[in-house]
Amino acid sequence: MSATNPVNNLQALIRCPSVTPAEGGALSVLEAMLAPLGFKVERVVARAEGTPDVENLYARIGSGGPHLMFAGHTDVVPPGNEADWSHPPFAAEISDGMLFGRGAVDMKGGIACFVAAVARHIEKHGAPEGSISFLITGDEEGPAINGTDKLLQWAAEKGEKWDACLVGEPTNPDVLGDMIKIGRRGSLSGRITVQGVQGHSAYPHLADNPIRGLLQLTHALMDEPFDHGTTNFPPSNLEVTTIDTGNPAVNVIPAKATAAFNIRFNDTWTADSLQSEIIRRLEAAAAEGSLRPGRDPVRYEIVWNERPSHVFLTRNDALIESLSLAVEKITGRRPALSTTGGTSDARFIKDYCPVVEFGLVGQTMHMVDERVSVEDLETLTNIYGSFIANWFAHARSA
Repeated sequence: MSATNPVNNLQALIRCPSVTPAEGGALSVLEAMLAPLGFKVERVVARAEGTPDVENLYARIGSGGPHLMFAGHTDVVPPGNEADWSHPPFAAEISDGMLFGRGAVDMKGGIACFVAAVARHIEKHGAPEGSISFLITGDEEGPAINGTDKLLQWAAEKGEKWDACLVGEPTNPDVLGDMIKIGRRGSLSGRITVQGVQGHSAYPHLADNPIRGLLQLTHALMDEPFDHGTTNFPPSNLEVTTIDTGNPAVNVIPAKATAAFNIRFNDTWTADSLQSEIIRRLEAAAAEGSLRPGRDPVRYEIVWNERPSHVFLTRNDALIESLSLAVEKITGRRPALSTTGGTSDARFIKDYCPVVEFGLVGQTMHMVDERVSVEDLETLTNIYGSFIANWFAHARSA
């Protein structure tokens, strides 16, 4: 099988049930594609206490610069109830011009297309005048502890350095050519617990309902805007995502209540400054309120989730323009430059080199009947091929 065909590449990858953190054969399939092209392929198992081992892949062709990295993940989310799928989630069947399967869009499709683009480049021009590497993780859809972050550390310790990176996540909302991601908002999460006094709901004077205080605190977090957005980012936004008392009885006032929250923030803030602002709001609301009139101020504690994601913006004009011109050449559309959406592994890569993201249309990712059009696979391969030529031409002339 020739690696120049993105459809064949993707079918082979989808047929590997690599649900996080299982390798599922996907990295072996990818190695079989890359090794015949001249890539040196290394498989790296990363470990951390309390988390499952994760196998990752690093492959490189060439030994000098300039050095372009392609990054992505072969792990996928569970398919859910397979009976709900019109085609089996790991069969990679094609119907009416659409290729069905878990990971078709997020993001085995992007990997399949970049492999095809590199294979075509080598077939036409020979090995690149520089280096191309693949940095592929197996836990992006999971805790992201034993994947890209550790693989980057491992590679850097071996002396690997990169000049730029393209992440193949699905970035286009509607059609190919819509959007390039040039940065990401930060993400910060925490959990607030308010202590009360348990009691019978018929005798409220003998209890303190913590839900009253929790609502006051969450209102203080969600009511006033944190900012109004910046030139490159939308306004920061906090959402309360769970409220729980752990109380199964309808006639018992709970002893405590908890609320989890997540805020996606722009470059007005750092994680530290945002934590300070959240605590300021909580302190003010707790001092002003109480669980019941005449009682003491609200007593609460907050626990921050580990490893917040930091906001970043890529300012490498050569990288952005090389990709934008490729998209415009193949699709006729000038892509928007965006920082919207959730987090991705680009948050780790940005500490090593400039990074942008561009991949397939993301409308069906994580859904039943996840699918991609065969036509889009060919189009994305051509975009990646044009990007590779543009980037190396610019890098060699710089």
